[in-house]
Amino acid sequence: MEKMKEVGKSLALWLAIALLVILAFNFFNSEQLKNHAEPFSTFVQQVEKGEIKKVIIQGQKVIGITVDNKPFETYMPPGYNDIIKKMTEKGVEIEVRPEEGSPWYITVLVSWLPMIFLILLWLSMMRQMSAGSNKALSFARSRAKVFIDNKPKVTFKDVAGIDEVKEEVAEIVDFLKNPKKYQQLGGRIPKGILLAGAPGTGKTLLAKAIAGEANVPFLSVSGSEFVEMFVGVGASRVRDLFEQAKKHAPCIVFIDEIDAVGRKRGAGFTGGHDEREQTLNQLLVEMDGFESSEGIIVIAATNRPDILDPALLRPGRFDRQIYVPLPDVKGRLEILKIHTKDKPLADDVDLEVIARSTPGFSGADLANIVNEAALIAARKNHGKITMEDFEEAKDKVTMGIERKSMVLSEQEKVTTAYHEAGHTLVAKLLPNADKVHKVTIIPRGKALGITQQLPEEDRYTYTKEYLLDRLCVLFGGRVAEELALGTISTGAGNDIERATEIARKMVAEWGMSEKIGPIAVKLREEFGEPSELVSEEMKRLIDKEVKRIIKETYERTKELIANNMDKLENLAKALLERETLVGEEIDLAMKGELPSSDTDSKTPPTSGGKKEEEKKSKEKEERIEGFGLNPQLEA
Repeated sequence: MEKMKEVGKSLALWLAIALLVILAFNFFNSEQLKNHAEPFSTFVQQVEKGEIKKVIIQGQKVIGITVDNKPFETYMPPGYNDIIKKMTEKGVEIEVRPEEGSPWYITVLVSWLPMIFLILLWLSMMRQMSAGSNKALSFARSRAKVFIDNKPKVTFKDVAGIDEVKEEVAEIVDFLKNPKKYQQLGGRIPKGILLAGAPGTGKTLLAKAIAGEANVPFLSVSGSEFVEMFVGVGASRVRDLFEQAKKHAPCIVFIDEIDAVGRKRGAGFTGGHDEREQTLNQLLVEMDGFESSEGIIVIAATNRPDILDPALLRPGRFDRQIYVPLPDVKGRLEILKIHTKDKPLADDVDLEVIARSTPGFSGADLANIVNEAALIAARKNHGKITMEDFEEAKDKVTMGIERKSMVLSEQEKVTTAYHEAGHTLVAKLLPNADKVHKVTIIPRGKALGITQQLPEEDRYTYTKEYLLDRLCVLFGGRVAEELALGTISTGAGNDIERATEIARKMVAEWGMSEKIGPIAVKLREEFGEPSELVSEEMKRLIDKEVKRIIKETYERTKELIANNMDKLENLAKALLERETLVGEEIDLAMKGELPSSDTDSKTPPTSGGKKEEEKKSKEKEERIEGFGLNPQLEA
């Protein structure tokens, strides 16, 4: 439709130009005639009266001089010769001259204008049709970005935290630089490498580093760019992608998010001949078909290797499947060094402490923390990024922003304080629980309060004892509300949900139930996957075991907190007073040895202000004690 509009506009333009030229030409001629010619009837009358002295006849044009020596001009009608006889009878001097031709430019304009107009119109239409044809053909071409002279400048020095993975892919780089070294021994380089791992672990960055190190052309494309609503476009783009790759071989083809096109065939509801499956079939043929693609190494990245088609993962296509893990403590430290090398850091910044306090963080998460810390430092007008800025950035990323505008009632504050104190107390008393790093009753994100636990070291497996203690920590908030306030609230909703999920996995997936035994039972049917047959009796047994584990850990938590109510009261009072406790402050608060925030103030109050502060402090203590063990005061 757009092409037809463009052709119509061009045609209208040329028609308008031609019309203007013709109108101008006619207007010029008519003005000439109007200004110089006199009526032929007047000329006849002058001849009959003998007032004409001399005439010059050029075709139909007649010019002459009257007896009074006045020039005149007129036009004689075709075939009207009687006037010549009359002029002869009257003795008029008659001179006949050949008719003058029109000026050359007028002749060219009149004779060639239609032809010139048609030629220009034809050229314009052909150009429009050619452009439309090229656009139609380019629709089926690959949209891969080709980097030849402007190859990625990323190298292995810019990739940290995955040293083992770098060693694995270094062999690919060595082959691209020295292919004869492997070929003389009959070795064949892997045709494809699949990088799998959690989001943000550096899969795309690693592919760029491989291209940068090997110094070869790099073709980058996303898996979603193959699939279109038109049939056959995806397969055509795959063919065009590998045609481009063959021209630049040896080269690297990087397909990001390959699960968009490489899902298992037959898993959908559209049958086995949909557009996505045609695209996948073409990709399978190009990677390892009758026409082998020598010198082309395909690197793909995905977060979901479990849903890829088995034909795509077999040797000869993706020969190597490399798992890119989350970085450990050492890896996180190296990543932090890379992201902070160009940023001004204060002397109190200890990157090792930050690395140890961020278990489970990916490279992208750490980059986000560094960026947030820089933004916070700039907002506070700090000359350099301080450790306080990093701590605030880490809390913002992990727990959400502080909701300072949210005003809680006194009852909600007390409930939140006892809830978080319960989590903290249980985590402190149990031997297998993770270390408590920070506890706060300042609302952050969706939570009214948060107890932040950080393991002393990275965990790769979980023991049964650790999981049971984890359940007790989750129930600590609900039990503390029940024992200290005599009621329960909705604040433990997320805790109960997480605890139930852990208990169900312990029973149905991890084989940690004596009655069920080491049996993995799939309770949810995956899309496109056949569900395992589970009897109703097995489901009821699983539910009973989950309920038993939940009940036992809940009773264990209740007994633990009941035997340490004084520590719970101390923690709750400290939280109501300071709102946030960190590190050693938690231990001092449990013992009741944490100094009051009033004594920490550097500016002593005046005498009048001192009495007011003492009055407020006394009221606060009475309010806390009232909400402690006497449920009658809660209402």
